Amino acid sequence: MFTTVTNVNFDEENIKEVNAKLKNYTKEVKRYSSPDELDGLDEKKEFIDLSSSIPLRVKAKGEDVASLEELLTYGLKGMGAYAHHAYVLGVEDDAVYGYFVRILAKLAVGGILAKELISLNLECGKVNLKVMELLHKANTGTYGSPEPTKARVTHLKGKSILVSGHDLKDLEELLKQTLGKGINVYTHGEMLPALAYPGLKKYPHLVGNYGGAWQDQNKEFKEFKGAILMTTNCIQNPKGYEERIFTSGLVEYPEVNHINNRDFRQVIEKALEIDGFDQDGEEKFITIGFGLDAMLSVAPTVIDYVKTGKIKHFFLIGGCDGAKSGRNYYTDFALKVPKDCVILTLACGKYRFNKLDFGEIEGIPRLLDMGQCNDAYSAIKVAVALSEAFDCSVNELPLSFILSWYEQKAVCILLTLLYLGIKDIKLGPSLPAFVSPNVLKVLVENFNIAPIDTVENDMAECLS
Repeated sequence: MFTTVTNVNFDEENIKEVNAKLKNYTKEVKRYSSPDELDGLDEKKEFIDLSSSIPLRVKAKGEDVASLEELLTYGLKGMGAYAHHAYVLGVEDDAVYGYFVRILAKLAVGGILAKELISLNLECGKVNLKVMELLHKANTGTYGSPEPTKARVTHLKGKSILVSGHDLKDLEELLKQTLGKGINVYTHGEMLPALAYPGLKKYPHLVGNYGGAWQDQNKEFKEFKGAILMTTNCIQNPKGYEERIFTSGLVEYPEVNHINNRDFRQVIEKALEIDGFDQDGEEKFITIGFGLDAMLSVAPTVIDYVKTGKIKHFFLIGGCDGAKSGRNYYTDFALKVPKDCVILTLACGKYRFNKLDFGEIEGIPRLLDMGQCNDAYSAIKVAVALSEAFDCSVNELPLSFILSWYEQKAVCILLTLLYLGIKDIKLGPSLPAFVSPNVLKVLVENFNIAPIDTVENDMAECLS
């Protein structure tokens, strides 16, 4: 499931190898399910093919069924990514694997009505909440709870390696193998939160973050004076620097050197070959690390500030970013948030504004970076904790969700928010093309989901 998430694997030969492996799984997966859950499956099928084009599925099944199947498939792929991240750190749940088998079998057999598909999408959101909890336990159990940390966002003089993606285990192993070698290691993109984990920030040569969101990597990677390691997703065509970029884990790109078994000698050798940065960049820092424990530790102060009127509203502005025009909306929105309001942010959407100075409200930063998309569990738990403190529902809190979407992880998080009954989400920069008019009508009527409008109109509506 993770292999087919956006921008993970561009190597057709490797994808064929992955498909070949699935033949060995068809018998193994049966131990995660009961016979009736696989009833109707064609035993001759070697694996379930969900790759047929949307137009063909629309023609065969109707627009609404195809739309809901696509929504569910994207949700499953995103959840597969989160489950894989947890698996890498040794945290698994057979019930989650059983869920994958059951739902994939349903999709393979077909004949599911639109009404049932709506329920199945909400169930996907429910199970994804469990998966995100597993991932949270895996990350914090291995590396400790993220803590507020000043992270350097400019380079230092010397030889360098840049690590992008989401795989904290890959970063940890690289840090171990580069210890004492005179190489500065930088995070990039969704790896930025690693700088706030005690188990990773203890390495003195993990010096900061370089660059911004994934869609800017072509420009930023060309300018980076060192080797580059891509873990998990978000790789783009590395033309111009293909000799010094490497992949690991599930990420693959044709003619790019792939690292197996976390043996990063090739990456280290390439970094030592390159001259590196000849001088320090301008000193600049941002504060990150407002994870679940850090947020709960200041919750009494935040609650008091809300009750006394010092904090009027919270805006969760984040999600998956992309290069499509219209995404400057999120920067404009953040800049126009009133001074007595707090911005929560997570995932790569924050790179639109996370280096700007938003100031504080009596010691509480107005911009609280909660991590990457993998850390959405923390944001959900904080919202639930606030609702319990004020004895109201999450929808009654002075809290607005302003979300950008791009790939499948964003879809499964959206399904989780819908399962939890979160309403009035602003989604952009445009709604998914696979959402049919009737499916959109259901989302609007039941959850009041709306596409983003102008910053002024949306701000006024949120604050009303």
